[in-house]
Formats: sequence, C-alpha cells, structure tokens
Amino acid sequence: MPVATISTRTSTRLPLVLLAFAVTAGACGGSAAKGTGGAPPPVPVTLGRATVTTVPVTVRAVGQVEPIANVAVRSRVSGELQQVHFSEGQSVHAGQVLFTIDPRPAQAALAQAEAQRARDSAALAQAETDVARYARLVADDFVTRQQFDQANTTVATLKAAIAADQAAIDSARLQLAYSTLVAPVGGRTGNLMVKQGNLVQSGDGKVLVTINQTRPIYASFAVPAQILPAILARRSDRMTVVATPAQTGGVGAEGILTFIDNSVDSATSTVLLKATFANQDESLWPGQFVDVMMTIAEEPNRVVVPAGAVQTGQQGAYVFVIGADSTAELRLVTIARQDTSEAVIASGLDGTEIVVTDGQLRLVPGSRVEEVPAAARNDGSARTPGADAAAKKAS
Repeated sequence: MPVATISTRTSTRLPLVLLAFAVTAGACGGSAAKGTGGAPPPVPVTLGRATVTTVPVTVRAVGQVEPIANVAVRSRVSGELQQVHFSEGQSVHAGQVLFTIDPRPAQAALAQAEAQRARDSAALAQAETDVARYARLVADDFVTRQQFDQANTTVATLKAAIAADQAAIDSARLQLAYSTLVAPVGGRTGNLMVKQGNLVQSGDGKVLVTINQTRPIYASFAVPAQILPAILARRSDRMTVVATPAQTGGVGAEGILTFIDNSVDSATSTVLLKATFANQDESLWPGQFVDVMMTIAEEPNRVVVPAGAVQTGQQGAYVFVIGADSTAELRLVTIARQDTSEAVIASGLDGTEIVVTDGQLRLVPGSRVEEVPAAARNDGSARTPGADAAAKKAS
C-alpha cells in the first residue's frame, strides 16, 4: 500500500536567469525608451489576490476500494440447477431468490419422513391403549407384570421413534429450503460460474456466484505513523475523507473515517485506515484505486495565495505584489505548505495584497504591469498559466 503524503510541498521553480534577464530587459527597455522617447510598455500579467481564511490540514494517500461484504454463494444440496433468477452483474437485495435446485429429492425425503412419523404415531396410540388395559388386568393378575412392563417399554420406544421421525422431517424441510438459494446480503453480483441445467454438488466448494456489497463501501489506505496522534485526537469527530478514482479524476466521493488499525506496520511505519462511503451512485468500485484526501485539522486566519504566485529565487521563495500604482514589488515569503492549487504563507504577506500569478518571467522590481486574462496574454509567446516556469527551465 503506497504511503500517504501530507500536503506540505513547496514550489521548485528556480529562476536562475532572473538577474541576467533583468539586465537584458533593462537594456532593451532603455533602448526602447531612447528610441521612442517614452517609458517601456507595461508587462502583461494575470493577477490573483491573497486572502485570509481557515485552511484545512490534509493528508493524501493512494487507497483501494473494498466491499464491506464479499459473499461467495455455494450450494448446500446436490441436484440439477433448474433456474437462475438474476442476470450477471445485476444488483440484488438481501433475501432475493438467486437459484432453484431440483427440489424433488428433498420433497420425496420429506414425504417419507412424514409417513414414518404417521406410522409410528399410530403404533404409539395402540401401545398406549395396551398400557391402559394392562394396568387394569395386572391388578387382577390376568397379565403378568412382565407383560405390563413390556407394554410401557413399547410406548417409550415409539415416542423416541416419533421424535426421530420429527427430526428427519425437519432435516428434509431444511434440505428442501436449501434447494432455493437466496442472496444473504444486498450487492452487485459477479460472473455466473455455473449455468442453468448443470449438476451442482454439495460440499465440492464450487462457487455459483459472488456478491459484493457496494452500497455502502470501504476505501482502505495507509498514512504515516507520525500523524497518528493527530488522528486519534479527533477520532470522536466525524473526520471527512474524499476519495477520487485515480484514473478518471473528477468529483470525489465524500465519506467518513470509520476504522483505525490497532497496530502500526513496523515494516513501513504506516497505519491502516478505512473510510466508509454511501456510494449511492456506485462511483466507487471494488478493487479500484483512488486518490484519498483526509482532513486532520483546520487552521484559522491563514494567508493563502494561488500556487502560481509563488516563485523561488536565490534568496528563497518570493511573490510579486502589485501596488496601487500598478508596479511590481518583489516580496520574500515563507511557505507553510503548498499544493497544486494554493500556497499557505507563514510570513511576508498580510492577506490584503494583489499578486502576480502568471507572467513573472518578464518582471523586475518596479516594472509596470497590465492585467490581462490568462487566455488573452499575447507577449510574443502566447503563454498560459504555468508556461513561464517552463520557459525559465528551458532557459
């Protein structure tokens, strides 16, 4: 199981050519100014805004979807598989009839057991009559005590025989009930392993069909053991877990953490967790790999900027802040953590700034800027957000 990673990634953009480019840009700007007699044109950029908000602390991992129940349906009686009452892959509910196995042998056994009980019941009635008659005769010495005792023994024997007959009837009824196989749980059926008309044998272990419970469903994943205390501190809360299919992406399913393993895996220093998802639309499928994100805490009043605003230079991370006069100021910042969409700033910004999110390649401190939509930027390279980083790398 892949180990989870906490969202603390920082930007790795390295504008190694920033100083050289700034000198070149300054020289070109000076030439342009001399040639035209005016200031250099403003640099087209896209802008974003720093905000102060409550930021969730999340842990990410790769998980796997598991059915809550996985049932292999087998036959308890032998006979011909007379009828299949569902289609392969169909969703079934608990108690729904799945198969009918030839019930005639069980019906015959039941009729035989009932007939045996009727015979023994008739014999018992006669034996009890004999006992009552012998009770009167033995007092007058018309029958011996031995004959009277034998009549009582016959009554007791027939009562035991009737009890055995009843057990045989119950067994025959049970075998007859086993001739109709029902779904023990609700879920999605798999491949039909035995087709109608084939002979099935009890005790051979052959699976007729497998049912996976998909609503609700589990997603299991492992997280680093060092964050276990933070999870245990909130285990009484409803900790939200979002699972997104790894291959398809899209909107993730939201579930609740319901299981924390009772030990840490010493080989990987991780602990196994499980989250339960309602999965009413069955967007999660057993065996599927999912990207899991779990919120383990929330931090209020944190400064957040778009991830594209953060750059890295020789002095560390920085952003370009745009002042009221539309000029750029280089501001060194400290990154608390960062993901693909936003960065949490520990210091350097107060949350009221307007920052450059794309177009930093042509900026130097003091440059005038002009805000344009990302799709409309046309500075000779038709860059889109993130292309400046690629241009720096290429340089």
